[in-house]
Amino acid sequence: MLKKFSTYYIFILFQKINCRGVLPSQRYLHTVTLIDNNLYIIGGQYLTDTSIEIIGKEFICLDVSNPFNTWELSWENLTDINMVPPHIGAASAQSVANMFLYGGISTNNDEKDLIYIFDTRGNSTNSWITLNAIGETNKAFLTSIDNDGKMYLFGGKNKLNDEILNDMLIFDTITLTFTSGSLVNAPSMRTDYGAVLLPNKNIIYLGGSIINNEPLTLNEVYLYDTIQDNWSVKTTSGYIPSRRFAFSAVLSLDGQKIIIFGGKGTTNLTALYELDVTNFNWYIPKVSGQIQDPSNDQEYVWTTNFEPHLPSPLPTQVPTQEMTESKFSVAIFWLYWVSALSKYIPGVGN
Repeated sequence: MLKKFSTYYIFILFQKINCRGVLPSQRYLHTVTLIDNNLYIIGGQYLTDTSIEIIGKEFICLDVSNPFNTWELSWENLTDINMVPPHIGAASAQSVANMFLYGGISTNNDEKDLIYIFDTRGNSTNSWITLNAIGETNKAFLTSIDNDGKMYLFGGKNKLNDEILNDMLIFDTITLTFTSGSLVNAPSMRTDYGAVLLPNKNIIYLGGSIINNEPLTLNEVYLYDTIQDNWSVKTTSGYIPSRRFAFSAVLSLDGQKIIIFGGKGTTNLTALYELDVTNFNWYIPKVSGQIQDPSNDQEYVWTTNFEPHLPSPLPTQVPTQEMTESKFSVAIFWLYWVSALSKYIPGVGN
């Protein structure tokens, strides 16, 4: 019986890969937005501040609805119609066919508007509109969570004075207006944290960094209820990951686990961890497939399932003596590292 499967994408870096058409530059501090099976990637830099002038202006798109191999990706170059100044550290969201880009740091902040909106159904500079809201803070190095037409923009850094914040700014993509969420019991100020929307409409916030890029712990996580506009904190247990920031975080297919990968402030760049949000226990998942050092010239796709006709990979991680069988019994699915997918079907967790 053919089963539906879903995939998670971790674009570690844009490395030296074989591409058809445009060859993307290596980068970080860019935004990635999935709209109608297309990944829109804009902004970023690599190693030096001067790279923002070129890489920060690039605007590229990848169609993930067709079979693809990470060694031969067919990127579409949209840089010629990009109206956003070169920038890093922005936040993005999707609403219907529109991509919303908020904040970030530009080489000339006087030229950059607060909000850029791109209609993906168009293919020209006329597809962009801009919005400036007097009195609203322009922030960078934060994660946008979009839910029911709203962008939730917690924390980040005020680009005018470099102050690290812990406010909750909410942008309505329908009315194009800003409001503020509650600060009662909110997390401490932070940037570069992990954030995931849960099925119950709570946003979970993990880790991050404070002044001088000091990483925060993951022995506590914070929940923001988007319906009730209130905060709560949960203490975690189990195999708690080391302090980190700028890591990837996604929701599992069953909606009960947060899976994190990589980050800064940690020495183990290839480790995967699961947080069970039913009991807030950290686990080390069973992983198949091989991933090399993230600094090499490769990209990977992270998937929790294969099409039925493909063989199931053998596990590469075996539990140690300290990892009891009871700890692993909660793992409902395997995690696989692969470099190609023969089919993509949108679904939960994408």
